[in-house]
Amino acid sequence: MSRLLLKRIKIMSFICVLIIVSFTVITFASSSPKFGLPISCNLGKNCYIMHYVDLDPTPKEVDFGCGRQTYDTHNGTDFGIANLQVMKQGVSVTAIADGVVLRVRDGVEDDLISNQEEKKAIEGKECGNGIVIKHENGWESQYCHLKQNSIIVKNGMKVKKGTVLGMVGTSGLSSFPHVHLSIRNNGKIVDPFVGITDKTGCEIKKNSLWDRSINYIPTGLIDAGFADEIPTQQKLWEGKFYRHQINSKSPQLLFWINMFGVLENDIEYFQLVNPNNQVIINQENPIKKSSRLWMTYTGKNNKSTLEKGIWIGNYKLIRNNQIIVNLERKITIN
Repeated sequence: MSRLLLKRIKIMSFICVLIIVSFTVITFASSSPKFGLPISCNLGKNCYIMHYVDLDPTPKEVDFGCGRQTYDTHNGTDFGIANLQVMKQGVSVTAIADGVVLRVRDGVEDDLISNQEEKKAIEGKECGNGIVIKHENGWESQYCHLKQNSIIVKNGMKVKKGTVLGMVGTSGLSSFPHVHLSIRNNGKIVDPFVGITDKTGCEIKKNSLWDRSINYIPTGLIDAGFADEIPTQQKLWEGKFYRHQINSKSPQLLFWINMFGVLENDIEYFQLVNPNNQVIINQENPIKKSSRLWMTYTGKNNKSTLEKGIWIGNYKLIRNNQIIVNLERKITIN
């Protein structure tokens, strides 16, 4: 056999390998699912993503955007709502793709877990009220922390993408109202913002599995408003100051912010303006420590009566000379 013939055979073999690999890649890409959201809401308006999948195999943590909105070994994406009052109104949890319901658990009470004793009490039921759905090609989706007695699907039931499964809750190991979504392919956790990969860390090629563009938001607003007593994180999750009314004889007027993803050296700017357009508070606070969850407030004590009319609260979060959060809230004092 001549050298020329051998060379031609090698070239043809190489071309065949390229064709097979290309066909495999195209076939895989065409069979990759495109998932819908597991919650009926408008991201960035009346819901938000609190935590992403942890992509760091070490005891440290990192999310797909190379940020810190996750925690060690977190295996899903947490879609949150403002508080329990919104939860009571009902926010639907929906199937992210067509499939068959494999498992359902309901009957676990909704609670806000805040200490180790409460955490220990729900051992074995960390997912709370949950659902597992089997999809094509080895894919599964799991939904956790649904509202007690809200699940309306059963084992073996076929569901379509967008089918309502139940309502957002705070059952199981949950400290705030949300639905936790885990996605698996052949039993392995897959970050829907990244796609199937054997690599770890955040600096890798990303093949989003969502059926829409979802912006990465490492810092954002959960809610903001006014209170007539010092707010706590627990009271904000409970929704105690949701659509709150304050009268002129209230002992305090406090303007609060509940948000996620603040970083060390971020700067907060607060302003409180009375009905006479006088600036009562104008302050700047540097943030000394990064935090995945951040509650802050400013305000004034009421020595006699508060001026009646519309009070305005303004807030800005500045990072590296850029405005990350900018909001205004108003309240009418009667």
